[in-house]
Amino acid sequence: MSGTSSPGPGPAPDALELAALLCSRVCHDLISPVGAIVNGLEVLDDNPKPEDRDFALDLIRKSAKTASARLQFCRLAFGAAGSSGAQIDLGDAQNMAKGHIEDGKVTLTWNLPRLLLPKNRVKLLLNMLVIAQQTIPRGGTLTIDPVGEGETMSFRILAAGLNARVPQNIVDLLNASSSNTVDAHAVQPHYTRLLAEACGLKVTLTLDGDKVIIAAS
Repeated sequence: MSGTSSPGPGPAPDALELAALLCSRVCHDLISPVGAIVNGLEVLDDNPKPEDRDFALDLIRKSAKTASARLQFCRLAFGAAGSSGAQIDLGDAQNMAKGHIEDGKVTLTWNLPRLLLPKNRVKLLLNMLVIAQQTIPRGGTLTIDPVGEGETMSFRILAAGLNARVPQNIVDLLNASSSNTVDAHAVQPHYTRLLAEACGLKVTLTLDGDKVIIAAS
């Protein structure tokens, strides 16, 4: 052969693999706060000094709150969240998004109206927020605006923060052009693409000066 062909997209996971990878992703999100709860309980078991006991109880409270917020978010973003064809209140999605994403580094500005949307569109929005968060690794603000109205509404997220960037691996996965196998680290943008396709949309990332625009259209 006179040349070398470029690798094509990696093999897409089948239904069983996709389910397993999403479960791994959820477990990964929960390991840290649950582990912190265990550590706090171990401190309490050791008959600590009053100041250590207060520290342990504070750690347990904060970690339990974080674990609960992540579970609620993941249930909606990755789970069934109602029967086939169900609609989800954007107000509920806002509460779950704020509980999961606003962590002291990232803040949300939510400019969407409160109405019911088909669940796949709401799941798409939440997964777009996860991707948007990755474009501002040092924190910042995410501003969510509607595109269109009613049940066909789509979304535009403006991510602003120090060293905002467009991760090429995420772009490749959203375009189904990645040559890497989809694993637990890559399954979230892959799943976002599947949700967008189910809604007849495509998710794009664009660098606009020092900001990143994540849009579904």
